[in-house]
Amino acid sequence: MTSSAAVPTLSPDQADAWDSLAETFGAAGIDIIAEELHPPVEGKGRVMAVIGKAGSGKTLMLSQITKALLGAGVELISPDWEGKRRKDRRSVAVLAPTNKAAFVLRMRGVPATTIHRILYSPVYDPDYEKIAEWLTGTGERPTVEGLPDPALDRAHAFYQQNASIPGALAAAGLRGSDFIRGWKRREEGLDVGLIDEASMLDEKQLEDLREIFPVLVLFGDPAQLAPVGQSGEMVFDKLPAPQRLMLSRIHRQSDDSPILDLAHALADDRLSFEDFESMIRQAARRDDRVVWAERVESDLMARSPVLVWRNATRIRLIHAFRTAFGAPGDALLPGEPLICDGLELPLKHRKKRIDLEARGLIKGAQVVYLGPGRKPGFSRLHVIGAEDPRLSAASIVKIEMPDAEEPFIPYAARMGAAFLHGAAVTIHKAQGSQWPAVQVFGPDISAAAWSNRNEAGIPLWKRLAYVAITRAQERLLWVTKARLARPSAPLHVEDLDAVAAPLALESGEE
Repeated sequence: MTSSAAVPTLSPDQADAWDSLAETFGAAGIDIIAEELHPPVEGKGRVMAVIGKAGSGKTLMLSQITKALLGAGVELISPDWEGKRRKDRRSVAVLAPTNKAAFVLRMRGVPATTIHRILYSPVYDPDYEKIAEWLTGTGERPTVEGLPDPALDRAHAFYQQNASIPGALAAAGLRGSDFIRGWKRREEGLDVGLIDEASMLDEKQLEDLREIFPVLVLFGDPAQLAPVGQSGEMVFDKLPAPQRLMLSRIHRQSDDSPILDLAHALADDRLSFEDFESMIRQAARRDDRVVWAERVESDLMARSPVLVWRNATRIRLIHAFRTAFGAPGDALLPGEPLICDGLELPLKHRKKRIDLEARGLIKGAQVVYLGPGRKPGFSRLHVIGAEDPRLSAASIVKIEMPDAEEPFIPYAARMGAAFLHGAAVTIHKAQGSQWPAVQVFGPDISAAAWSNRNEAGIPLWKRLAYVAITRAQERLLWVTKARLARPSAPLHVEDLDAVAAPLALESGEE
């Protein structure tokens, strides 16, 4: 990349943010304008934040800053392969709090991974290291038992075109995950960290990241919902003003998104809930990307959860979804969506916990049930947005029932990954995710409006509506009544086969 290509055409607020970031990187020894690298400067660590609402260009900034850093010779750190450390190496990692958020960035050309995959580093089999070093040009052609020369040639040819070690191994008939012998908490520091969806971070996560990255740049939306327990504050709210770079201009998309128009209308202090629903109805008349829906589409719930405010609504919708698809009371159907609710593993199983988290099974991960595993209590799963999505894990599946204090548990290993049903989720849990089409349950937003609750000085219903509708990439369905449409076809998993590698080794079933 040449110097002239390093700085894109930016709006004035983006240009100011770019200059501030360039100055921060320069003080740390990375000149993204002259494309020159210098050794790290001791004591020059800093946290910066690029803050703006949907459509303000945060993703553009993140993408262009990443390109500029790589163009200057900074090495990208990915969980697939991290070469031997050199004294002169400068590095950058692009991270997101969830698999889905990282997946959204990768679909936009930004090489992102999850925070977990960088905080915990893999311990590789020596054969993997030999192959990776050869592919990246730092080692000799290896001799690997069971891997003939034609397979190595295919791997090398693929890498020359795509620079992806997992892809090269796949071309040779292998998987990178097969070579991972364990996971360990990263002990050595890295360099520059670019963190997307920073509104989801809590203080502990920020502290962990600061231990790893001397230079951190947070990208966040101040209009989203703050993490639970943070009193309505985002981690970037506490930064001094010079470290908070505000993007105030809203950029029109090439297709003039009516969804973004609705999101930004919520900034009007005079806007009532009734007026907002009138705007949705009018937008639906003009543009088929907004739908004034009088019922929930059950087909869509299988891959894109209905977004709600109240837990009681979530539970009723899940029960209606399972009833509509004829799900038995004592088992899951292949294709049912789940949400990971955390890992219930004792301290002595720390290695297994790290392995599952690094594979994408972290709290809040969206998962599709594929069927039972080989051992009782195990489930075969597809983790949405994970780079290697197929795995099998000991599972504790909890299905909450209306008017019942205790959930029904169709699958329960003695310990393992805990799941809630994912046909409907709260708007809080949906943060960081996006789907092509999103259903928002309007009666819940109405209930929030009637409650007159505020969060950080903003009516709660406006925060909820903003987060919910900005989860929609292409189509927004604003549901106005508690009705459920009948499914047009049975649940299935065929749509997942095209994006999944062959089933990886089953965690705990080796």
